Amino acid sequence: MKKLLIVLAFAGVCMSSMAQDADPTLKYSVQTNSFWSNWFIQANANWSAFYSNEEHGANLPVSPIKSFRSAPNFSVALGKWFSPSIGLRTKFYGIWGRQVLPEEVKHEYKYWNLQEQGLLNLSNIFCGYNPNRVWNVSLFGGLGFERNKEINMSSMSYSLGLMNQFRLCSHVSLNLELGWLYKEHDTDNIEEKSPTDISHAIFWESHDQQLYAELGLTIDLGNHGFSSKVCKTGWKNTPDVDAIKALSQAQIDALNAQLNDVNAENARLRDLLANQKPAPAETQIIKEYACPAISVFFTINKWDIRSKKDLVNIKSMAEFAKENGNNLLVKGYADSATGTPSRNQFLSEKRAETVANELVNMGVSRDNITTEAHGGVLDLSPVSYNRRATVEITK
Repeated sequence: MKKLLIVLAFAGVCMSSMAQDADPTLKYSVQTNSFWSNWFIQANANWSAFYSNEEHGANLPVSPIKSFRSAPNFSVALGKWFSPSIGLRTKFYGIWGRQVLPEEVKHEYKYWNLQEQGLLNLSNIFCGYNPNRVWNVSLFGGLGFERNKEINMSSMSYSLGLMNQFRLCSHVSLNLELGWLYKEHDTDNIEEKSPTDISHAIFWESHDQQLYAELGLTIDLGNHGFSSKVCKTGWKNTPDVDAIKALSQAQIDALNAQLNDVNAENARLRDLLANQKPAPAETQIIKEYACPAISVFFTINKWDIRSKKDLVNIKSMAEFAKENGNNLLVKGYADSATGTPSRNQFLSEKRAETVANELVNMGVSRDNITTEAHGGVLDLSPVSYNRRATVEITK
């Protein structure tokens, strides 16, 4: 029996690792749905092999496909997923069984077995929740009762197995299930006992048991008509509040940095005005842009502009450069706190090129734009400020 448990556990881990891995971006927390959400029903046809404690010592063939121990059956189940990884189902098995005697003779009886089983979706546990995954593997185990209808006798039973589900469409999956039922007492109504003392039998031979393989369908309930307002299937991701706060704070920090640059330039201009000498009779009016450098910020290890709001002041500078024939210098930076020097040099080049392309889209000639890549730096605090590109007028 220990070997069987080890095989089932090993198969669960292997099959879960073979299932399609979810996109890492989908490994998120999920919202809790209402009680009426994520219910499902199942209907299956199965082939069962029965093993009796009375065959201990009879040296019968143990193959599950032998006609004296196998029979067709069916099962139906109603269940609910409480999270993407944990579920519960009530399952009915029946109704044709085999009495396995010491001789290879086919004997039949009727029974039913009702199990309450816990479900663990190994694919979601190890690979992350993915609503579009084609293959999901779940481990199940439970307990219940079996009743022999021929003698009206009941016995406690246990179940263990693997459930494979192959997604056919948004609400229907194909089931392929392998399972084991262990009966606590003698339920097959065999009066004849084996000549060998059953008290010394190994665990596998000391109780009536049943192995089965079944094929069927799982239908998810909900998202249909009026019931879709209450009964839903699937899970919605929980908003990452920390990420939203971090993004908002980063945008505020970027605006503060730009405001500090403008204030510094205004102070410089006030000093120039205070110390300005009287102008000659003929004064040449020279237009000068008030802000010498504007920053555009990026996310770590990315060269896509983090916020399009950063381009508002860039566009103003581009218009000034076009009207006055000025050249623009774009400098790219990365933070030296993360990444290798070669990676940071690459990021700074890509960030400078990204901003240069935006200037071209704004109508600035590429001939009037120069780019420089300064690699990783640690000039500003916090570290995120160093993941930037700056634009300034050089002429």
